[in-house]
Amino acid sequence: MTREEAQALDAADPLARFADAFALPEGVIYLDGNSLGPPPLSAHARLAEAARAEWGEGLIRSWNTAGWIDAPLRVGGKIARLVGAGPHEVAVADSTSVNLFKLAAGALSLRSGRTTILSETGNFPTDLYTLGGLAALLGERARLRAVAPEEIVAAIDEDTAVVVLTHIHYKSARRWDMAAITAAAHAKGALVLWDLCHSVGAVAVDLNGVNADLAVGCSYKYLNGGPGAPAFLFVAERHQGAIRSPLTGWMGHAAPFAFEDAYRPAADIRAQITGTPPILALAALEAGVDLQLEADAARVEAKGRALTDLFIGEVEARCTDPALVLASPRDAAQRGLHVSFAHPQGYALVQALIARGVIGDFRAPDIARFGFSPLFLSFADAWDAAAALCDVLHSRTWDSPQFRARAAVT
Repeated sequence: MTREEAQALDAADPLARFADAFALPEGVIYLDGNSLGPPPLSAHARLAEAARAEWGEGLIRSWNTAGWIDAPLRVGGKIARLVGAGPHEVAVADSTSVNLFKLAAGALSLRSGRTTILSETGNFPTDLYTLGGLAALLGERARLRAVAPEEIVAAIDEDTAVVVLTHIHYKSARRWDMAAITAAAHAKGALVLWDLCHSVGAVAVDLNGVNADLAVGCSYKYLNGGPGAPAFLFVAERHQGAIRSPLTGWMGHAAPFAFEDAYRPAADIRAQITGTPPILALAALEAGVDLQLEADAARVEAKGRALTDLFIGEVEARCTDPALVLASPRDAAQRGLHVSFAHPQGYALVQALIARGVIGDFRAPDIARFGFSPLFLSFADAWDAAAALCDVLHSRTWDSPQFRARAAVT
């Protein structure tokens, strides 16, 4: 493809208008929205309003007058529209790790007598760490079993309480067949807990359509909620009355402002909310979610697939370094919206690109990872990024001490 052909695609792109809604530095091609999305301009305005008017003038009255107390459910209801859930099935609360802990423990409470939490080797580390910590805490009542991805279905047995998988793999972008895995687990009486961190706002998700049980996800990637933005969780309505959270905070109480000594869980999704919601973070997140909801979800995924296909095609056609190997599924239907290439000098390669204004990231041991967020990236951006990658490889620009020095965050 020529650059002119890429620009022609941009001219016909119905999502092109969304690029003007983001605050991005001039001259930067930002291919790391799958790790931290850029701020919507509306988030800047919403944060200022929340801080100056609601906090500064309304003070504590704003819990009522500005609807702060309802924000976890209000924003959760909006996210529900992006993941195929009912508005009463999603709440914004805590972090992904905390929500994973709560819902994995909750799954065990729904499957009394079963002890196995099943996941895959190579899953995102915090998922395995959190599940391992839960198993260690519960002793004989739970164990974490991690098997190779191709062994997951066969490993589901009569002792499996819950299967915990990341829908789109953080490193390779490999995509699980959510419907097939959920059906396989249910056939053995097990539940499934999906991690949607690399899915929500990027690819089509239909939790109720596949009869999903539980899910968690972060909001600072494709939802552009800001660094450390609160996460969300989903509990299918059929499980809400019976599931038990191990973190029984006051906001999960049936009547928080009754200030009772004894805990009575709310009978709905509110039981999964733990403590006081982070209002300023929720304000920024809501702006990001509102912007995402303006776009047609099918068009978002379709453009994302086209961007990744273009990037892969240009890199493989023009980069002659045999050490550069595609580490993501070639079929766009089997991957998310980031592309990973393995290279022995992956870290230095990414740093050299960042110095040129093409921002991706690195995942150990050798993965250069590039995310394609459809709302602010163009086809010309994908073309230019591929050209920059090939130039850095061919010129060996990466082979410089400044690009080899490891920073704390990669």
